[in-house]
Amino acid sequence: MPDEIQIPWEGKCIEEAHVFAKRCAQLYAENPYSERPLERIINDLMTELWEMEFSQTKIPTAFTDAIADMPRYAAGVERRGG
Repeated sequence: MPDEIQIPWEGKCIEEAHVFAKRCAQLYAENPYSERPLERIINDLMTELWEMEFSQTKIPTAFTDAIADMPRYAAGVERRGG
């Protein structure tokens, strides 16, 4: 389709991450239990990544790299808007 806008790969990645993060925030807010909901979501994500055939090496490396980049993005602020 010539009129269809082609979104670059990077844009698709950020959009999917944004949608997932919004849903995580909703689930976090709706949590009726005392368990730690974000930890549960991330653990389930890790399991699903493994089910999608990402390796036991690639999954923790991706998490570790993302965590290492967090100070640059967050610029010393504990949480966005707070």
